[in-house]
Amino acid sequence: MIRIQKLKLAGVAAVLAGALNVAHADVVVVVSAKSTTTTMTAEEISQIYLGKSKAMKPMETSGSPIRSQFYSKVAGKDEAQVKAIWSKLVFTGKATAPKELASSAEVVKAVASDPNAIGYVDKSAVDSSVKVVYTVP
Repeated sequence: MIRIQKLKLAGVAAVLAGALNVAHADVVVVVSAKSTTTTMTAEEISQIYLGKSKAMKPMETSGSPIRSQFYSKVAGKDEAQVKAIWSKLVFTGKATAPKELASSAEVVKAVASDPNAIGYVDKSAVDSSVKVVYTVP
């Protein structure tokens, strides 16, 4: 019985350690290296990712662990609030939700190929094909 409890505690510790690593991810917002955009504010980015601005095409990683951190710090919203906002916008035909890609590498690749695209990724995924326009605090 004690051994089972130790195994359960070890599992919980591993999950918490993973959550802490996500909480400390260095998240950056990137655009194509070909884009004329050099810097952006959190407000400008929030407007794009909440469907209030069509200035750029937003992209994100499907099911990304940095998604919560991004929306919380940049838009001041949790994932449920963001989902509700996009459900309404898509249903009414007012906007198209951010394109979801399978990985940060795919977001970088897609953003690099489109000067009108924007994405957020872990800083470690950044290469010379994109440029950082905002660092999430």
